[in-house]
Amino acid sequence: MIFFTIPLDNQGHYFNINDGKTRQVLFDYRPFNKVKLKGILKVAAMVSHPMDKHGADFLYPSFSSNTIILVGGFGSGKTEVAVNLTKFLALRNKEQVTIIDLDLVNPYFRSREAKDEMESMGIRVIAPRGGNAYADLPILLPEIRGVVEKREGLIILDVGGDEQGSRALGSLSSAFIEGQYEMIMILNSRRPFTSDVNGSLKTMARIENAGHLKFTGVASNSHMIEETTPDIIMEGLLLANEVSKASGLPIKFLSAKGEVLREMNLITIGVPVLPLVRSMLKPWEKKTGGFRGV
Repeated sequence: MIFFTIPLDNQGHYFNINDGKTRQVLFDYRPFNKVKLKGILKVAAMVSHPMDKHGADFLYPSFSSNTIILVGGFGSGKTEVAVNLTKFLALRNKEQVTIIDLDLVNPYFRSREAKDEMESMGIRVIAPRGGNAYADLPILLPEIRGVVEKREGLIILDVGGDEQGSRALGSLSSAFIEGQYEMIMILNSRRPFTSDVNGSLKTMARIENAGHLKFTGVASNSHMIEETTPDIIMEGLLLANEVSKASGLPIKFLSAKGEVLREMNLITIGVPVLPLVRSMLKPWEKKTGGFRGV
């Protein structure tokens, strides 16, 4: 039996989670009460709440492969996206969902930080355990290759876009089959190496060369953490469109914090949307009960 946290908005309303055939609405995972799911796709007796202030419908991300590689540099928000996408897929699929932590360097934002919450949802988390969980040393678990080669269920890889992360991906490249994986570049227009088209393309080429795999799409995740505005989100979407045109790769989705998306007219976005609930907190935010957002 799968458990998940009842989604609530800031007025205490429930959000409906559906099978994609009716209105799509925003949901989050704030830790209030819990409810058992009879199947992952439907939740009974929840009150539907429109996604944006205009009540617009929108599309959630969809993928052609069961293996999804998310790559992004420091500050891209890639791990936040990976954790939220993993939760989203776990709620909408009956297959086992696995997240693999290949972010070997960043000491603050790694998907293993949200391990307990994801495992309570039935998600398999492959990441260093015990005393190695918070080590800053590169640790590549031997079981990762076996999981990738078996291709059972849905697999999300959280890969750092730095040199060591790209090399870690390269060491696994022979485990992937062309056409049976998606590799998505997470773009943040507010980071120096992906602030324009040329920088983004150079970063992607460097990762492809070191990782021995090709990108299949891009995603826009422009943000300034708590200072993110609708204008920053639209700025990032503009960059993603330009990178898409220059590279020939599709925009797989736009991701942003839910409360900022609620301020926007999503009809103007025109691409699938992944609402984010902040899970990755810096150590000093955890000690002070830092704001998580909705």
